[in-house]
Amino acid sequence: MPTAFESEDRKLLIGAGVLMLVLVALAAALGPAQVTGSAAVPSSYSPAWGGAKAAYLLLEKLGYPVERWTKPAKDLTGDGSGKLLVLADPTTAPNGEDEAAIHRFLETGGRVLATGPTAALFLPSAAPFTGGYAWQGTKPFGPLVPSRLGRGVREIELVGPEKWEPKSVNQVPIYGDAQTAAVVSWPVGKGEVIWWAEATPLTNGGIRRKDNLAFFLDSVGEPGTRVLWDEYYHGVRASLWSYFAETPAPCALAQFGLIFLALLFTYSRRQAPARAPAEVSRLAPLEFVDTLGDLYYSAKAAPAAVSIALGRLRFLLARQLGLGSNASAREISHAAGGRMGWDEAGLADLFARAERASRSIGLAHADALALVREIHDWITRLEAGSAKGRKAAR
Repeated sequence: MPTAFESEDRKLLIGAGVLMLVLVALAAALGPAQVTGSAAVPSSYSPAWGGAKAAYLLLEKLGYPVERWTKPAKDLTGDGSGKLLVLADPTTAPNGEDEAAIHRFLETGGRVLATGPTAALFLPSAAPFTGGYAWQGTKPFGPLVPSRLGRGVREIELVGPEKWEPKSVNQVPIYGDAQTAAVVSWPVGKGEVIWWAEATPLTNGGIRRKDNLAFFLDSVGEPGTRVLWDEYYHGVRASLWSYFAETPAPCALAQFGLIFLALLFTYSRRQAPARAPAEVSRLAPLEFVDTLGDLYYSAKAAPAAVSIALGRLRFLLARQLGLGSNASAREISHAAGGRMGWDEAGLADLFARAERASRSIGLAHADALALVREIHDWITRLEAGSAKGRKAAR
């Protein structure tokens, strides 16, 4: 029988193994990166001073359905009602499809919370403020007009721009001072844009200042608002596996795995040594007894049957009484009567009759059957007494 892989089998197995390794390596290498150390990017992954992990976890604790968005804005499909997209200081620019998708998201009732000057690239009718920031540190700003963004808020603290004057009358400065706006809001269709000049109120280091926490929650909206915290424009991309998870690829891979296992099973069965199948006897125990009885009957071996039964009784009694194998019938009967309380005379008579019958060539079958039954009764009595003694000993 062959003991090694054939050439075609070897190529198939090697190819399948290489394909599996490549898929695993790609899934691991192209998994989502996590921003953990940047102080300048308010990422929900970052525990740094300028990160926003605390705000993200706070929304989770408060019961908001919040999730990290690692896809481009063009994937914002469906009705935007009840949803909030957080664009916290995006570091990469959108394309035309992304801008159109955000505008459609707002038109259908979605809301966008954006921070920083780069957010102007994403927001409809947004003119970027220029001139940089007027202060190196943060500065307090109070509300300029009554608004739901001012509920429970007397003063917020963030880094304000040098001079920010929205050009559209729809863009209302909500917070600021005599020199500049700090927070601007305006409606777009059924939705709303909330644009902060800077992300301090949602960063790990700034959320505790003044009334920044209350202002952040007012900007997010009522509990139950689904929050999509953008990480795609921070450079985080969905993994290759998450892309394929939305396609039939997982089912195809599962089918490929089953085929691979079937090939291995087929090869192992094909190369196994040839063995004859085991044949199960069709004779039941009673059929064996009937067959053996017929043999004795045909051979007229009734004396042999009596001799075999008598020999078994002698052997069991000798072993039970501790006698030698050559002990006579008289010795065995005497010992059984003295030690076991058996009928010595009856046992001796059975031995005598059985020995005569085992030497009688013309023994009738009925007489032989009666003797064998009588011997079997004595054997049953002996075995029952032995079992009872072992149970008492335990």
